[in-house]
Amino acid sequence: MKAIVLKSFGGPESFELCDVPTPVPRSGEVLVRVHATSINPLDCQIRRGDYADVVQLPAITGHDVSGVVEEVGQGVTAFSPGDEVWYTPQIFEGPGSYAEYHVAAESIIGKKPPSLNHLEAASLTLVGGTVWEALAVRAVLRVGESILIHGGAGGVGHIAIQLAKAMGARVLTTVREANFEFARSLGADVTIDYQKEDYVDATLRETGGRGVDVVFDTIGGNTLSRSPDTLAQYGRVVTIVDIHQPQNLIQAWGKNASYHFVFTRQNRGKLDELSALIEHGQLQPHIAAVYSLADIPLAHARLESPNNGVQGKIAIAVAPRLGELAEETNQFSDL
Repeated sequence: MKAIVLKSFGGPESFELCDVPTPVPRSGEVLVRVHATSINPLDCQIRRGDYADVVQLPAITGHDVSGVVEEVGQGVTAFSPGDEVWYTPQIFEGPGSYAEYHVAAESIIGKKPPSLNHLEAASLTLVGGTVWEALAVRAVLRVGESILIHGGAGGVGHIAIQLAKAMGARVLTTVREANFEFARSLGADVTIDYQKEDYVDATLRETGGRGVDVVFDTIGGNTLSRSPDTLAQYGRVVTIVDIHQPQNLIQAWGKNASYHFVFTRQNRGKLDELSALIEHGQLQPHIAAVYSLADIPLAHARLESPNNGVQGKIAIAVAPRLGELAEETNQFSDL
């Protein structure tokens, strides 16, 4: 099978398109023909070497799968060849999704929502599962509460806005002014241009000085140290970003705040929750651009480019028919 292999840590040029053996499912496992995958910030971090201590090279990376069951191992009862499925491969525990085939444990695989095509489904598995865990499980966001979502136009943020609205929250989000309309179309109640005004001042103004109940951090940097200034009493901060520098969180003490650091784990339950939202019309991933499997290096370069114009996710067409779509699409144009 064809696969994009990471040969060394570094820039997008570190990837190489290779022929590798097709995996064989063991007991309790499912072999999936990958129709689509997508690009996540985690993929770029792994490629750069941020997790060099847990990623052995050469490696097949990638963290989203939408495809069709090709073969099932002994003992598998939930799936049969021909089933359309979606899931996130176990992070740091084997080959990823930048390949034509992938093997995964039956327990982490879900039935693909019928209303999503493979490109849409593949753009949602990792970010959707992460957002569900962050807001529903860790923050326990409730009806009538308010939330500040940092980076609402991004791959994670645009899903977080929709999920927070589905949960009955008032949503404030930081985005560039060029993304105001996009964020509002997703359900954002308040859009804050972080380039033109201080988001702490804007948040307090929009909440009458009370602050928000939850902050969801998808950006990193000083958002953790400054988030307590935007919080109401007993507020919660949830972050999915690694902490690369010491943080002064003393302001959180005066707010009786709680912090949650999320590194999502895979299970079918989160996919089923997302499927229910999708089928009720409350969640829809947005694809900014489509690339072919061979052009994954270009997709990585696009995601890491300043002001890249990406709203939502960059999807990767792996199956031949979807690959033709990617080849027909200008890789630097929105679909």
